[in-house]
Amino acid sequence: MTRKNESVLETITLFSYIFCAFLFLVALIQLFSNLLNLVLNKGLLKKRLKFSTSIRGQIHNTFILITLLSFVVIGIATISFFIKRFEDSNSEHLGRTMNIMVNEMQSRKEIGSLVYEQADSLNSQRLEDIIKRVADIHGVDVNIFNFRGSLLASSQPDIYRKGVLSMQIDPRAYYYLFRLRRIEHTQKEKVADLKYTNMYAPLRNDDGSFYAYLSIPYFTSEQVLNEEISRFLITLINLNAFIFLITGLVALLITNRITHSFALIRDKLMQVNLSKHNEMIVWEKNDEIGSLVAEYNKMVTKLQLSADALAKSERQEAWREMARQVAHEIKNPLTPMKLSLQYLQKAIDNNSPNVQQLTFNVSKTLVEQIDHLSKIAADFSQFANINQVQTEIFDLHEVIRPLIVIYSKNPDVELIWQPLSQSLDIFADKTHMNRVFTNLFGNAIEAARPNIPFKMAVKERIHGDKVIVTVADNGVGISEEMQSKIFIPNFTTKSSGTGLGLAMCKTIVEQAGGEITFETAVNKGTSFHIELPLIR
Repeated sequence: MTRKNESVLETITLFSYIFCAFLFLVALIQLFSNLLNLVLNKGLLKKRLKFSTSIRGQIHNTFILITLLSFVVIGIATISFFIKRFEDSNSEHLGRTMNIMVNEMQSRKEIGSLVYEQADSLNSQRLEDIIKRVADIHGVDVNIFNFRGSLLASSQPDIYRKGVLSMQIDPRAYYYLFRLRRIEHTQKEKVADLKYTNMYAPLRNDDGSFYAYLSIPYFTSEQVLNEEISRFLITLINLNAFIFLITGLVALLITNRITHSFALIRDKLMQVNLSKHNEMIVWEKNDEIGSLVAEYNKMVTKLQLSADALAKSERQEAWREMARQVAHEIKNPLTPMKLSLQYLQKAIDNNSPNVQQLTFNVSKTLVEQIDHLSKIAADFSQFANINQVQTEIFDLHEVIRPLIVIYSKNPDVELIWQPLSQSLDIFADKTHMNRVFTNLFGNAIEAARPNIPFKMAVKERIHGDKVIVTVADNGVGISEEMQSKIFIPNFTTKSSGTGLGLAMCKTIVEQAGGEITFETAVNKGTSFHIELPLIR
């Protein structure tokens, strides 16, 4: 018993085939997926295509493309070289064989005689015997055609007798030999799926006149060529399979190195903040990334200087704005106080009989204005301390219920409260939340229309894991041009006030993780909706 001793290259061929088949299946699945996404969701395909344009993807795709392109170029060039070399080798081999056979045939004088006898329809058996002996000696197939192109004898006569091949010479060969007087002609011929090379040459007498055409078909040339190309492709596939793996590994290392540098810069850029000190990047290499890092460090330095200048400017502007607002708010009550005192002083100087009543009125005015000044101071104090939050878990009803009791005692207010039966536990600052509803209730009452009974409704409802409290009134409402400004600090629609109430309400609600919105209509009323997350 014998067993073929397989080489290492043949051993790893199976792995290469499996690896190539795997790559083909992956590419096929990816193509099918992209086509399906293109049909079902064009936007998703665009996103994937955009995603594939990342630096990592570009480097991977470039390496893979170069590997595949080199495989194709080397394969095409080498196969073309093999084909050209085989054609030249076969032509040279057939040429030598043809020269030998022509000399052999022309040296046998009896062949010429038999050809002429064959032309007179004599027995061709002797001619075929000679042709077969010559063909066996030189190991080739030989065909002889007369000068009209008809077959006279063949070393394989059964092929022609059974009709596999025509008894007439190929028209193209006859044209080159008879019309163009070629001394030799080679061409590709085909029988069914079998391709082979056939060479033709004329046989001449001693006087130079030709009396027959010699044909030598070469059947093994295409098979040898295909076997050599196949062996080359197997070797090339094996090598490219490992080159592909190595290329993928190299591409991974390179992309990781490059993208790590960009990731470092990206993380630093994401951490850039005007409110804190931004760290610079340390990069020791003097390369393209180093240039980018240097520009980033310059930007951070300039940004820090700009942030300091901006913070200083904002602080100065805030102090100026606060000073203007405080001066404006204090000036409003001081003016009537000054006029009242001047009027009282004048009455005393003139010994007016109603000095006592006038003193009482002036005192009342001064007390009211002092209360107003006290409220201004309290509002600014609350606004300044709004970020000092002391959160706790409490029932929202603990804030709303006392306010309902207080405001329902006002004879000019018709207050309707629709509480939920369950507790509304939230996590917030209880004092701040009291300020929110106190401000909303107070604003609602101040928005009452004259000569129209004022109504205010407080409603509660659950929406998912949140509670929504609505404070609605039938007051004057908010004009359209004022609606975008009501949550801006220092903005107010009233003749007196700091304009900080609704701004504080918005800040407090957002600190508690909630949201405040409103709906309004002129002369129909306003509804404020406070949405707060519940503690389950």
